[in-house]
Amino acid sequence: MKLRALGKSLVLFCCLPPLTSAAADAESASAPGDNASAAVTRLLKGEFQWRCTEPLLSAASRPQDPCYSVKDPSIVYFENRWHLFATIRSQKRTHQIEYLSFTDWKEARTAPRHLLTITNGYFCAPQVFYFSPHRKWYLIHQISDGPRKMLQPAYSTTSNISDPGSWSPPVRLYSEHPENIKAWIDFWVICDSSKAHLFFTSNNGLMWHAETALEKFPGGWNKPNVVLRDDIFEASHTYKLKGLNQYLTLVEAQDGARRYYKAYVSDRLDGEWKAVAASKTKPFASVLNVREDRHWTDSYSHGELLRTGYDQNLEVDPAELKFLFQGVSLEAQTGKKYGEIPWQLGLLLPRPVQ
Repeated sequence: MKLRALGKSLVLFCCLPPLTSAAADAESASAPGDNASAAVTRLLKGEFQWRCTEPLLSAASRPQDPCYSVKDPSIVYFENRWHLFATIRSQKRTHQIEYLSFTDWKEARTAPRHLLTITNGYFCAPQVFYFSPHRKWYLIHQISDGPRKMLQPAYSTTSNISDPGSWSPPVRLYSEHPENIKAWIDFWVICDSSKAHLFFTSNNGLMWHAETALEKFPGGWNKPNVVLRDDIFEASHTYKLKGLNQYLTLVEAQDGARRYYKAYVSDRLDGEWKAVAASKTKPFASVLNVREDRHWTDSYSHGELLRTGYDQNLEVDPAELKFLFQGVSLEAQTGKKYGEIPWQLGLLLPRPVQ
């Protein structure tokens, strides 16, 4: 956004619904002899190779408020359906969150699309998960703080993820703006056995962390502190690597007009983050390590890994990473204002390291 288990990969594959034909082709391109331990070793060495699907979702056609883009996806697989939340940019209302649900990725383009009605103001950059201690779904997002127009982290809840009209109005995570924060963006929550952890970036090479006791969530946050300094920009997302005592953080970075992703690992959510694929020449995902059948994107921007579950632990299979991202070609974005860039959503699927 801009202110604008080990050994479980086969189980995961069988549980997920079919992909589109392009995605299925990419899936079958994975090395037949590839095994989980080798894939994990490559991850920890920062060796990533991807194949990109065709665009799976584009801006909705809404004559009453024409849409420019769909972006910032967050997705869970629950009760045999994908539940996708994303930011949309349109002419009359610049920032809103859209929801759609489908059983198969090939249905995504034709699935009914619903605008959330949680507020009449600015809201975007969603993250969705089920917080099992409360038996509720949480939608973490950002809102605008009245006349000051400063972004603030907020949450909404529902007991029924399938009902887009059931989400509660936004409530700020912090009742008072932290004194040491001048700007923050793209808020992300992940939990361990005792704490909830909040991560965000500030568009200036810094990633921040705050925490609260699990029993105090969604309140009780402490003062944020810087936990990563690098050539990073925004959209940091953090996951538990299933079967490993490690966590993976992905952060978006800039390369001229292009966006790409970097990767870091840590053995604790409140620990030090170690770079594994964190440069322009060794990225998590960029034009250097992504193969397209048909060129449609030069950027790999604000995305979400497909999780093995849907709760607050945000687990992903380290041997079978798949990345839903927003993309756009340099040609399509040239000459457009940022808010009018026609971002689309696509999937990155693993391919053998060359």
